[in-house]
Amino acid sequence: MKSITKLLVANRGEIALRVMRSAREMGIKTVAVYSDADRLSPHVTYADQAIHLGPSASAQSYLLGDKIISESLRLGVDAIHPGYGFLSENAEFAEKVEKAGITFIGPSSEAIRVMGDKLQAKATVKEFNVPMIPGTAGAITDVEEAKRIASEIGFPVLIKASAGGGGKGMRLVHKSEEFESQMDLAVSEATSAFGDGSVFVEKYAVNPRHIEIQVLADTHGNVVHLFERDCSIQRRHQKVIEEAPSAVLTPEKRAAMGLAAVNVAKACNYVGAGTVEFIYDGSGDFFFLEMNTRLQVEHPVTEWITGLDLVKEQIKVARGEALGFAQEDLTINGHSMEVRVYAENPANNFLPDIGLLKKYRRPMGPGIRVDDGFEEGMEIPIYYDPMISKLSTHGDTREEAIDRMKRAIDEYKVVGIETTLGFGRFVMNHPAFVSGDFTTSFVDDYFTPEALNRFDEGGAKVAAIMANVILEKHKNEQVPDVENAQSNISNWKRNRTL
Repeated sequence: MKSITKLLVANRGEIALRVMRSAREMGIKTVAVYSDADRLSPHVTYADQAIHLGPSASAQSYLLGDKIISESLRLGVDAIHPGYGFLSENAEFAEKVEKAGITFIGPSSEAIRVMGDKLQAKATVKEFNVPMIPGTAGAITDVEEAKRIASEIGFPVLIKASAGGGGKGMRLVHKSEEFESQMDLAVSEATSAFGDGSVFVEKYAVNPRHIEIQVLADTHGNVVHLFERDCSIQRRHQKVIEEAPSAVLTPEKRAAMGLAAVNVAKACNYVGAGTVEFIYDGSGDFFFLEMNTRLQVEHPVTEWITGLDLVKEQIKVARGEALGFAQEDLTINGHSMEVRVYAENPANNFLPDIGLLKKYRRPMGPGIRVDDGFEEGMEIPIYYDPMISKLSTHGDTREEAIDRMKRAIDEYKVVGIETTLGFGRFVMNHPAFVSGDFTTSFVDDYFTPEALNRFDEGGAKVAAIMANVILEKHKNEQVPDVENAQSNISNWKRNRTL
């Protein structure tokens, strides 16, 4: 059994805080790392110790793996948790951590390496009878050959970077005439983003769902799945709203996808928490997409429905402990929603809107959780992902989880920047989402700035109705208090539109 008494979190913001809180509950000391931009961030002040890495740019701070390892050795750190992003799926960093005699809270460097290359990942899991989406068997550089294969598969097709992620190096091609130019763009973007221009071609599933399965594996050969998350509400191929469980999976389909995910983990001798992503088409078939070898941004919805603390489970596995439960012990408890609150303007193509948090008030109450790393008065840095927080809710039913999310969004006060809260409200009220009948094209199919404005106008009408109700109430009272009524109306309307 490995001893972990001091843990360094090689990350920033909300995920750093989230990991530190679980570590503290386990009696483990924590070490933060920070850049110039994050000198006063909550994750820095929360930790027992903190290390300044360098200037604000991530290439000069959070991506300095060698410096993080050397500082860990100097401070007597037992383990490093990478969070997500930055170095979390960097096989070279994980290998260096291992060689330095420090425990890496995650899978082996070899598993990260195999699953980090989408083509190698597909080849690895193919032997385990995991359903595969039709496409090229390997990387391809010959445009004419790639076009021929695409024609055989049938358009539309996706050209994807082998080393890609986050929608980078990805191009959707609807017809043969567009193929060559789109492949050139995909190769160029992949080279720029990942230093690797390798691409492959696969069939594009029209109107699919994006469903992922959380897996957990220990060093004793035990592998379980913790059910699914539906991540189909996306913009620019990146998730913005997630829920667990999915509204469309039957118990039989859930079991089949769970088994496939477990087999993917077994294929690469996976250890720790990981996520296997699938495309789920309208006919009920599903296909392996990729595996994320880290903790996911959306892990809170899984924690809500299982009652597990995934960070604690990661640490226990890293210490060499066996999982304390089997697959048959796990059940789904209720339903959970998550809205990623970004500093973005949904009315302006979701472009970042960086600035000062002039007012910041978190929602509270039953079934509401806010994972964030900011306080009122702080700047949202331009150097990193513009996510402010993860807002998640839980209810006994999907309807209750949605209702709680709507309340939480209305109570969440952010002034000084545009956010995706209004978009979250739009989704939670849209009939397609409420019914569960939606796909990854939800944003393209339903969302426009005008739609958002119409919803806001609807809110204004509700405010006017409420104002009249309050005024009538005071008119009928023995001692009128119109001034106080007007004050209440003003506050309600102002808070409603923040």
